[in-house]
Amino acid sequence: MRLLIDTHALLWFCEGSPELSDKARAAMEDESNERYVSHASAWEVAIKVSLGKLKLHDDYRVIFSGVMKANGFMLLPPAVDHYDALIRLPRHHGDLFDRLILAQGQVEGLVIVTCDAEFPAYGLPLLW
Repeated sequence: MRLLIDTHALLWFCEGSPELSDKARAAMEDESNERYVSHASAWEVAIKVSLGKLKLHDDYRVIFSGVMKANGFMLLPPAVDHYDALIRLPRHHGDLFDRLILAQGQVEGLVIVTCDAEFPAYGLPLLW
């Protein structure tokens, strides 16, 4: 399976949070899955930490370098196709970072690991 891990799922995974579902954790730990994290997640976390809106249990660099590398997660870089899909994405969800994650999932044919209540409206494959 090819997964795109939403920001909250990544942070809960890193923290060992019980809020991450067992199914999501198992899929994220399964080395037979391709596991991607959007560059939008790295950007979102950096912005929220810099504004004081988010406190991390680990250092930013530990999460986006160490934890990702140790678990075989790959950073999904931006592409023009992702932004093109974003333009046509319906406005069910107003969060710009989430909308980019949705567009990337759509273009790349990825299953999105999320519990975001707005994501099902897009009809994309989700896992939680």
